[in-house]
Amino acid sequence: MLRKKLPFLHSLLSPVSRHVGHLTGHQYDVIVVGGGHAGTEAAAAAARVGAETLLITQKIHTIGALSCNPSLGGVGKGQLVKEVDALDGLCGRAGDWAGIHFSILNRRKGPAVWGPRAQLDRQRYRDFIQSELLSTPRLTMVEGSVEELLVTEPNPEEPGHHRVTGIRLANGSHAISARSVVLTTGTFLSGSLFVGQTTSPGGRIGDAPSSAGLSHTLRERLGLRTGRLRTGTPPRIVKDSVDLSLAKLHLPDSHPTPFSFLNTHTHCKPEEQLPCYLTFTTPGVERVVRESLQLNCHIQQDTKGPRYCPSIESRVLRFPGRSHQVWLEPEGVTSDLLYPQGLSMTMPPDIQLRLIREIPPMRRAEIHTPGYGVQYDFVCPTQLSPALQVKSTQGLFLAGQINGTTGYEEAAAQGLWAGANAARSALSMPTVTLSRTESYIGVLIDDLVSRGVTEPYRMFTSRAEFRTSLRPDNADLRLTPKGFEEVGCVSSVRYQESLRVRNSLQDALTALQALFLSTSSWKKKLPSVPISETKSTLLTGLDLLQYNDVTFEMLASAFPESLSSFMEFAQRLKIEAVYKPHCDLNKKEIERIQREENMSLPQDIDYFSLPVSLSDEVREILDRVRPSTLGAATRLEGITPAAVVNLLNYVRVTEKKKETPQYFDGERVREDTA
Repeated sequence: MLRKKLPFLHSLLSPVSRHVGHLTGHQYDVIVVGGGHAGTEAAAAAARVGAETLLITQKIHTIGALSCNPSLGGVGKGQLVKEVDALDGLCGRAGDWAGIHFSILNRRKGPAVWGPRAQLDRQRYRDFIQSELLSTPRLTMVEGSVEELLVTEPNPEEPGHHRVTGIRLANGSHAISARSVVLTTGTFLSGSLFVGQTTSPGGRIGDAPSSAGLSHTLRERLGLRTGRLRTGTPPRIVKDSVDLSLAKLHLPDSHPTPFSFLNTHTHCKPEEQLPCYLTFTTPGVERVVRESLQLNCHIQQDTKGPRYCPSIESRVLRFPGRSHQVWLEPEGVTSDLLYPQGLSMTMPPDIQLRLIREIPPMRRAEIHTPGYGVQYDFVCPTQLSPALQVKSTQGLFLAGQINGTTGYEEAAAQGLWAGANAARSALSMPTVTLSRTESYIGVLIDDLVSRGVTEPYRMFTSRAEFRTSLRPDNADLRLTPKGFEEVGCVSSVRYQESLRVRNSLQDALTALQALFLSTSSWKKKLPSVPISETKSTLLTGLDLLQYNDVTFEMLASAFPESLSSFMEFAQRLKIEAVYKPHCDLNKKEIERIQREENMSLPQDIDYFSLPVSLSDEVREILDRVRPSTLGAATRLEGITPAAVVNLLNYVRVTEKKKETPQYFDGERVREDTA
């Protein structure tokens, strides 16, 4: 159930420390740098694991801010939100509290690729996140700008060339110690803002620029390879200046579906939801873009931008003569602004106004805040382990756009996993990993650390090989037990609820399989269902539930004694039944891949002298990326199947030698004296 909270939030924020002098000399377990989606999830996860955590951000009141679009979820992205929630993260519950327009995308397709999505009230979302952090034990928040990392000699017993022991703030006078540091700098790492021909330092309009010292530390002191990416945001439009009657009305779902497995309903009542509106660009939009290219230095840069949510300038140049969708989305219940999804732009403000007025509903529109572009540094993510720790630097973890991703959901997923692992490392516990066979978060991280990025990475369901198993409806069954038993980031309350759900679903499936009837008997029970009576076979209730026309409610009505107690799981049971044949076929392949994934490749291995048949190109790739497992190596671009087989044989021979007991003069040598 949703809890009503937040009424005294702003008065609570005022006593949060804005001075850091008293923090010097205090040893934190984890320091998280940045208060965006990655940073808030990282800080909360680290604290839940049990680490004394410090969150440092430039402005306390912008923690949890929706910097760009006022929405959460979508196809692929919604799966990430469900998984973050299953691991006790914040964004799912925040979305349920702040959502003002809920919908399931892709509903005409199978449930495995449904995309839970919500338009959000910006202020409600930010208030919820801040309230959750303020009430999180072991978590302190402070304002400040990080100038550099404190770096020392590494622990010789662990891999790595350096060790991070804390941070130094921009004024140079305050050093704060920690056993682990998580960087979630977003677009602020050497960020530059672009509007027309004007460029200024910064990662978000209205905020102070990031410190150049942190980028310098990463490149020069730690020797990390970095790159440059770009993104942008559209202008915000005054709602009353738009004629919405000229746009197509898009209503939300009549029954909102919560993101969080703990919630049975959303904060916004169904009848209180707000609509969105769809319109399209015109030839006049393309004309304005082409006439103003010489005044737009952002679009002239060769820095890579997001392919799947490009600026309107990029769309016009890539697809001339086409009409493009523009969604007019509300920014909040009481907000007087609209967010024009699809109109990210970086031309001068006066030309932005000319452009939007070429679209019929916005003929008389007024701009509240102009759109702008951002360019920023990122760290090539192949330098990270699957725990999101920098391989060459002990105690340093990265999450979010600093790893080359785009989107709130991708950032939140990385933040949670990096924060949990940073806490485990600081508390002398082994880091943990997620396989791509068990979660979208695992797919995301594996893609980053194995393949790297050449453009901002965005999650899609097509990236997951086993998406029929990695559905949004079963994220709690897949991840909550692991989060409690192995990671330590899930509360006992959520864990017990997941066990209740798991046991109830199993009992329901058992009850369905116990219903054995002939086709003729089923026909009598369910006369409206087209069941063929030509086959004299026995069918179970689970078999019947796989029929398109059969619902669990129908079966429960026919067999109330055995099924009526499971009505709360009706939809989940229907989905389980539909996907059971697919999941059974995938099970053996998943088991094979998991065995492959678990074959570790030593991080200190010398690939250039490895006594196996590998080409020079393959050796260079393996030496540069240093995959942690054989499974990760198989997905590297340029790694041939023959090279994988040779690596596999090498790993097996090496492991066999380790398992073979050694003897000396007929006596077995004890491992602790060998």
